[in-house]
Amino acid sequence: MDNMDKLAGIILAAGDGKRMNSRIPKVLHRLCGKELLRYPVELLGRLGVDRVVVVVSPANQDTVKALLGDGVDYAVQPSMTGTAGAVKAAATTLQGQADQVVVIGGDAPLVTDDSVRRLLDGHLEEGRKMSIMSGIVQTSAGLGRVKRDLGSQQNVLGIVEATNDTERDGQPVEVNSGVYCFQADWLWENLEKVDVSSNGESYLTDLAAVAAELGASVAALTSNDPDEVLGINNLVELAHLEDIQRRRIRERWMLLGVTITDPSSVMIDGGVTIGQDTVILPNTMLLGDTTIGSNCEVGPGSVVKDSTIGDRCRVTSSALEDAVMESGVDIGPFSHLRPGAYLESGVHIGNYVEVKESRFVAGAVMGHFGYVGDASIGANVNVGAGMVTCNYDGKDKHRTVVEKDAFIGCDTMLVAPVTVGAGAVTGAGAVVTIDVPPARLAVGVPAKIVDR
Repeated sequence: MDNMDKLAGIILAAGDGKRMNSRIPKVLHRLCGKELLRYPVELLGRLGVDRVVVVVSPANQDTVKALLGDGVDYAVQPSMTGTAGAVKAAATTLQGQADQVVVIGGDAPLVTDDSVRRLLDGHLEEGRKMSIMSGIVQTSAGLGRVKRDLGSQQNVLGIVEATNDTERDGQPVEVNSGVYCFQADWLWENLEKVDVSSNGESYLTDLAAVAAELGASVAALTSNDPDEVLGINNLVELAHLEDIQRRRIRERWMLLGVTITDPSSVMIDGGVTIGQDTVILPNTMLLGDTTIGSNCEVGPGSVVKDSTIGDRCRVTSSALEDAVMESGVDIGPFSHLRPGAYLESGVHIGNYVEVKESRFVAGAVMGHFGYVGDASIGANVNVGAGMVTCNYDGKDKHRTVVEKDAFIGCDTMLVAPVTVGAGAVTGAGAVVTIDVPPARLAVGVPAKIVDR
């Protein structure tokens, strides 16, 4: 897009979403780990739109502002006066600030950068007053039909709202996506010509007929993917669009060199990054802000959320949340890295291990069930089966330090705060309540320090 004109964007996010039957505003529901409203905001940002105004309602303005912060401007639509009313609410902020205005709904997450780019390119090249993104769909319930000139089939004469359309016959139909581009001065000048309907609302779609009557240039560009025109009115439609978006995400990663052995069983959020030649096994969920390196194997049945996994790692039937695995680490099956867990290169965590707010230094091993919380485990430490850090005294959390080359015997209880020195050993079943000096042995209940 050769953008010689200054662009502004308006995102319509003031609808009350009654059909969602939810206390959560519709635009704040999540799809593939991201609030619906983030999709158009991020899209316009990638397209280089100079200024974005999000139109909110009095009821949702605080939650929307908390989500988006100062990265956009806001306009409040005091009452439900329709989509034309929403654009009017943004007029005070944008008049005189841009040459072209892109308008997009806050509930249209499947719209792609390429389609909006093509819409803008054609709009600018042809000098149109109004351009509409449309799609050809089989089922058009709830979507306005694009009405074209019967002779040329090129000129757009208007958009017929679904509730007023008596000409549909079950055949594929061209419908409006709710994505528009306007010449800014023309938009502000003609908004007042939109009639108010019997329900007190005025619709932006009526500007197509206004333009046709004035002889202004209006065009509809058909999307290559009919899914892009789909919006969301209820939780059933939200689930349907999420299914489409998740398929898109999986296919994109497979085309980039990620193996997904059973795609339909794998869930990957939009914010996830995966390296080449990584294998994702069935029934695995990759969520939030997660990064996975190359040549890894994740699954089956693993859940990874907001975590970082380096190259050449294996996560077998385990869960990670807000955790870090450096390169060459393996974990599982059936282990859990909780927030603050950090495993350096070469660490091995076996089955039924829980780690929280703890760091395992390179070469440390914990092969079998146990709990490590608020601890530092040194290089090349061997942690025996059943070891537990007793980090909570009923009021406060305390730290445990196990220094390099120590050997922790099976069923050892480390009662924090406590330090096990470098090269020290604890006997099986020891309850360690005092610091163990380097290279010494702790045995018994409570443990005593003896020579090795």
